Order: sequence, then C-alpha cells, then structure tokens
Amino acid sequence: MVDYHAANNQNQQYSSDSQADYMQQEEDWDRDLLLDPAWEKQQRKTFTAWCNSHLRKAGTQIENIEEDFRDGLKLMLLLEVISGERLPKPERGKMRVHKINNVNKALDFIASKGVKLVSIGAEEIVDGNTKMTLGMIWTIILRFAIQDISVEETSAKEGLLLWCQRKTAPYKNVNVQNFHISWKDGLAFNALIHRHRPELIDYDKLRKDDPVTNLNNAFEVAEKYLDIPKMLDAEDIVGTLRPDEKAIMTYVSSFYHAFSGAQKAETAANRICKVLAVNQENEQLMEDYEKLASDLLEWIRRTIPWLENRAPEKTMAEMQQKLEDFRDYRRVHKPPKVQEKCQLEINFNTLQTKLRLSNRPAFMPSEGRMVSDINGAWHNLEGAEKGYEEWLLNEIRRLERLDHLAEKFRQKAAIHEAWADGKEAMLTQKDYATASLSEVKALLKKHEAFESDLAAHQDRVEQIAAIAQELNELDYYDSPSVNARCQQICDQWDALGTLTQSRRESLERTEKQLESIDELYLEYAKRAAPFNNWMEGAMEDLQDMFIVHNIEEIQGLIAAHEQFKATLPDANKERESIQAIQVEVQRIAQNNGIKLSGSNPYTSITPESIDSQWNKVQQLVPQRDQALQEELARQQSNDHLRRQFANQANIVGPWIQNKMEEIGRISIEMNGTLEDQLTNLRQYEQKIIEYKPNIDKLEGDHQLIQEALIFDNKYTAYTMEHLRVGWEQLLTTIARTINEIENQILTRDAKGISQEQLHEYRASFNHFDKDHSGALMAEEFKACLISLGYDVENDKQGEAEFARIMSIVDPNNSGAVTFQAFIDFMSRETTDTDTADQVIASFKILAGDKNYIMAEELRRELPPDQAEYCIARMAPYTGPDAVPGALDYMSFSTALYGESDL
Repeated sequence: MVDYHAANNQNQQYSSDSQADYMQQEEDWDRDLLLDPAWEKQQRKTFTAWCNSHLRKAGTQIENIEEDFRDGLKLMLLLEVISGERLPKPERGKMRVHKINNVNKALDFIASKGVKLVSIGAEEIVDGNTKMTLGMIWTIILRFAIQDISVEETSAKEGLLLWCQRKTAPYKNVNVQNFHISWKDGLAFNALIHRHRPELIDYDKLRKDDPVTNLNNAFEVAEKYLDIPKMLDAEDIVGTLRPDEKAIMTYVSSFYHAFSGAQKAETAANRICKVLAVNQENEQLMEDYEKLASDLLEWIRRTIPWLENRAPEKTMAEMQQKLEDFRDYRRVHKPPKVQEKCQLEINFNTLQTKLRLSNRPAFMPSEGRMVSDINGAWHNLEGAEKGYEEWLLNEIRRLERLDHLAEKFRQKAAIHEAWADGKEAMLTQKDYATASLSEVKALLKKHEAFESDLAAHQDRVEQIAAIAQELNELDYYDSPSVNARCQQICDQWDALGTLTQSRRESLERTEKQLESIDELYLEYAKRAAPFNNWMEGAMEDLQDMFIVHNIEEIQGLIAAHEQFKATLPDANKERESIQAIQVEVQRIAQNNGIKLSGSNPYTSITPESIDSQWNKVQQLVPQRDQALQEELARQQSNDHLRRQFANQANIVGPWIQNKMEEIGRISIEMNGTLEDQLTNLRQYEQKIIEYKPNIDKLEGDHQLIQEALIFDNKYTAYTMEHLRVGWEQLLTTIARTINEIENQILTRDAKGISQEQLHEYRASFNHFDKDHSGALMAEEFKACLISLGYDVENDKQGEAEFARIMSIVDPNNSGAVTFQAFIDFMSRETTDTDTADQVIASFKILAGDKNYIMAEELRRELPPDQAEYCIARMAPYTGPDAVPGALDYMSFSTALYGESDL
C-alpha cells in the first residue's frame, strides 16, 4: 500500500488550523477500523446521493460508490464540479497504471486544498476498497461542504452544530446535542425546514412517537421543494441504536447550504440589530441628559431670584429665619444639585465617547441645554449666592443695632417723660401772686434750680433726638412711632422752655419787692441739684444697655465700671456734706426758735430723695457688675467657639488643597493598568468621602458661631464658604478624573488598544504636557505627533495633514487637545466599525436586493421592538420603482451616521 500523504509531504503546505482539524477528523475515522454494517449502509447511501447531487450538474451520476470511482475519471469530475477549478487532463487508458495516475491526480488536488490524507492511497481506491473509498469521500465532504461553515467564531463541525442548535432552539421536543441520536425522531430535520420555509411543514401536527413518519416527511419535502436529494432511509435510522454521524452531518450540511441565502439575511439582520441597539441606547442616554439638564436648569431658574432677593425683613427673628433657610439651602438642597451637575457632565462625556466609538455624530443638546449652558447658569447661581450670606449677617447686625437703639430710645424717653411729667403744671401755677417776699425769693431760687435742672436735661433731649435720627437713617421699621414720640418730647421741651422763661420773668418782677434768703437752703439747693443729676446720670449709665463683639470690648466696659466705682467714696462724702447742710438748717432754726414751713423753698430735692436715689445707685452697682461678668463669660464662650472652628478649619483647608494637588498628580501618572488606576482612584474617592464627617463637624461649629452672632475670627483665614467651595470642587474633580479613566477603558476596549499602547500614548502626551494642564497646545501636539512618526513638518503637505488632524482632535478650534481626544485619534483610523454602507448592504439583503423594504419584511427579519423602531423612522420610498408601503432604508441608514437627515 502506498502512503499518498508521505509521497507528497515535501511538496505540500498546509495551514496549521486545517491540519489540526483534519488530523482530528481522520483519527476519528481511523478508529472506526472496520465499519459497522449499519453505518456502512448509511454512509454508502448518503455519500452516493451527495456525490450525485453534484455530478448531475455535469450530466452524470454513480451507481456503486466503490466501483464507479476506480478509474479516477468521475472522481476528478466530481472535484471539478464542487471546486469550480480545472484538474490536470485525465488519462483515458484502461490499464491499472492509468487508473492509479488519475486517482493520484485527484488525491493531489485534495491535498493542495490543505487536506491531510492518512493511510489513503490510489491503489486502495483502484482496487475498490470500500473503507478507503468512503473515507476519501468523507474527507472531500469535510473539505468542500463543512469546513467553510462558520457561526459565531466556531467553524466546521462545531459551527454546523451551533447553527442547528440556534435554528431549532424555539421548537418543542427538539434538543440537538450531536449528529447521531439527536436526529432519530425526525423532529430536528422538520424544525430546520419549518424555520426557513414554514409554509412547507405543519410542525404542530408532528408526533415525537412517530419517527418514521417524521423522517420521511422531512426527506420528501427537502427533495421536492429544496432540491436536496434523499440521502438517508428512515427505517435504517430508526432501526439503528446510534445513526452514523458522518451520514447525518453530510445530509445536514446540504440543509445549511440550501439555506445559505437565509443565513446571509440573518447575518444582515444581526448587523442591523446591533446598530439599532446602539442607536436606541444612545437616544435613551440623550433623553436622560435632556431631562436631567432641564430639571437642573429649572431648579437654578427658581433658586436665583430667591438668592437675589435682598429685601430686608423688619425683625431679627425674620432675618434669622432667612439665615436658617440659607443654611438649609447650602447644607440640604444644593449638595445634591452639585452631584447632579457633576453627573450630568459625566453622562455627557460618556455619551460622546460611545457615539465616537460607534462612528456616530457627536450629540448636540437642544438649545440652552449644552454643558456650557449648564455651567453658565451654575455660574449665575453662584454669582447670586455670592454675598447673600454676608448680606444676611449684615442685616442681622443692622437689626441688632436697631433693636439696641430702639430700646435705648424707649429707655431714655421714658426717663425724660417721667421727669417732665407735671412740669408744665408746675410752671403755669400762680403761687407767687400771694407769696411773701421770702417765699417769692424762694420761688425764684427754686426756679433757678429748676432751670439748672432743665439745662442738665438738654443733653438727654438731644440724645433722644439723635437716637431717633439714627433709627431713621438705619430704616427702622417702627420709625413713625419713634418719630411721633420724639416730636412730642421736643414739642414739650420747647413748651417747657417757653414756660420757664415766662415764669422767670414773673418771679423777677416780684423779686424787687421781696428780700430775705436762706443761704443754707440756697447752698443745699445748689449742691443737691447737680448731685441729684449726677445720681440720675449714674443710674442711667448703670442701667444703660450695651452690645459688644469681643473680649476686649467687654473688658473696656468692665474697666470703665471699675473707674466709676472708684468715685463712689468721694460721691458719698458729697452726699454726707449736703445732708449736713440740712442738719445745720434744723439746728439753727431750733436754736433761734424759727418755725420752718417743712420744706426747702429753693429745691424740691429732699434729703430723703437724695438718700433714696443713693440707695438705688448702691443697688444698681452690683447688678451692673453681674451683667458685665455675664457678658464677659459670653464673650469668652464666643472666643472658644472661634478657636474651635479655627483649629478644625486650619486642618481641613490644607487637607482639601493637598488632595486637589494629589488628584492632579494622579491624573498624569501611569501606575499599572487602567483598571488598577480606576480601582486606586475609587479607593481614593472613598477615602475622600470618608473625610465628610470632618466637613460636617466644621458645619456644626460654623452654625454655633452664627447662632452666637459672631462675625469675625482672627484665628483663621478660612471661612466656611471657602471650605464648602473647596470641598465641592474636590468631589467634582475626583469624579471627573474617574470618568476620564472609565472613558479611556471604554475607548481601549472598543478600539482594541493594548495596555502597552495606552502607556505609550500617555507617556508621549505627558512628555509634551510641560505645564501638566491635561491638554496640549497646537505646537506641543505637533511635536508629540512628530515623535510618534507622523509627517507633519512645515512643508505644505505636512501642514495640510496637521490641519486635518487638528480638525479631528479639536473640532471646536479651542487650540488645545485633551488626552481623550488624543487616544481617540490614535485608534479611530485603524478600528473596524460599522458604517452606513455596511448597514445599507445589510438592509438590501433583507429586502431581496430591492432599493426599498416593506414593513412586513422588517417584522419578519428583526425582533419586534427593533422592527417597529425602523418602521416608525423610515420615510416612504419615492424612487422610480416604488410600490405602496415601500420604505426608504438607504436614507434611514445614512441618517444613523449623521450623513443626511430623514
């Protein structure tokens, strides 16, 4: 026996895949050794029918497979028919050597197609060896009918099996796992036919317990309507425990090739579904972006007028409620919107990346909803927000001042009104008309004392008027009542002045007729009046309200109070001296037998009233001490709050700045794979999020400071506003950096970029990004391209090429190229992506080569949701061969890629 393969080994080249496939197939065949009689019968019938299905195209056929191929002539003819190629001219002689030469020519041709023939030689075929002849035909079937079958990256036998499984999956009682017993009941054959030609078979009427009927039905339909010859006998298959695998495979491969046109349609439908799925997903992302952008813009539109409303309230409580509302806005309402804004930018960038990767045009949001519009509106929001809190605090400070002034006005007005009560009646009485000389002089002196008292009250009236004026200037809400009361006091004061002058004139006219004066009474009156005024002033000062904002101010008040207390011993001596005058009056009157009228004729200030006032001063001093000490304690508490906030702020502020700088460094470094970088960044983000309690603690300290009405802090340069903005920028920056890495992963996976390429791109980019800004200027980018081997030098061709590249990486003419745009460019021109032409070609297959497609064709070939998606968006076809209901798939396909509009 001649080993055909060994004789031709040095002259043949085979692909490694084909060698491996056929080595395995031939080893499987060789292990059969002597064929099972039932299998041999099935193979002889199947292989004979298969050969005749091709030989009849040349006008001939065979009757006996091992006899009719012995001279090599029909064998060479068979190979020419199934390959479409010409073999060497056969030898027409009848001698054995001529037959061997012809068979060798056929075997040479088979070997030239990459087929490894093991233990099959020309002599065995010429001698009519059944086993070798069947083996040779099986090898031919494998090479020319099965090898080129490819389904989802599987080929040959595995591809054919997968094709069968996919086509029969929807059918009950069918479970194709192999090419032997899975086909015994005949349902799988019927399912294959029904799947492609449902009008030929009523599948629901077939019974699993009637395999012979099922098999014969499939064989007859296939032969009559599909031009597939009957290659098997139903009785042989049913009567065999395990039908011959090669016979089944040969017969099933005929179905695959018969339905190859449908297979092309399925491939086309799959391509269209893939494109439509991408488009539908992108449209959903666009709708989500539009809604989120609209909601965010609407919130900003509603919020800005509120922040711009600087109309002051009338009371402290109302302004403090405004401040509390603003705190809720900063603490509760704004942070989620900051996250929404950041997420909006991330969604926009991710969508643009997906559109680029699927060869779609960039997404242009509707007017007013661009990212730049969102940023502009946000900038306006922060502009409106800026200074709002400061305005609130200034208003609270103003209202606090107003309340203080108003209370001070009421207190001084009440004191003056109490003093002035009855003075008009006193000045208008005519007591001097019947008085003696001494009484008149007494009245005159008393009046002088009153004038002295009146002059002393001039300053108080001026203070009242000044306070009322200041309340008017500060826009006090109750200014009308203040003005009315002030006007009443001033009018009364003018009246008192007029009455005082009138009474003096009357007393002076009478004084010429009256003499005698009691010097002691006069001295008492003169000294008692200013002392009494001093006590009244002291009591007023001791009861005077005060407002301070720091320890130094309260300490100043305490020091002033201590100075006042130091004057009390001298004042007491003056009181005792004044009281001694009254004692001396009593002594002289008693010694000289003078009967006193009971009161000092020159003053209404009695010794009892002086003692009473002095006792009040003595009572007010410790009360003032207590009030000052309480205020000192409050200011010390405020100082503690300042230090508490400052200590934390001086830690948080540098921490935020440090993290911002670290993120900047991370974004340009190349440590590990993108997944490693993404993991590290997410861990880094988690650490930042875990720092949030420190911010919350600081917010709590800040609220305590505001509730205590503390408006300055000398212990730190950080304000809560600056720290909030820094914290928001930190969260936004880490989120954007993570999104950039995610988009790089998306680009890498979609474009097939290796990790080493990404490292090379990043290293090149960073090398020319001298200022670490994350973007290359035009000249930097040109230098980067030159370093990567691009010819963009200064000649016209180089300049034109550079201009072309810049139009791709910088379509908005910003003058800068981001890293994302850089890697998109480096990979986009070498990536195989779906194009409008490919999608048009796929629709053309589904349409049966027509220039239009019908709705029922779409519904038959595509899943329901995607079929309806196309129908809803396709315009009517208006070409010269148009028919009613025809749809224009060409315009629809190009519209998917932005090349034209429907």
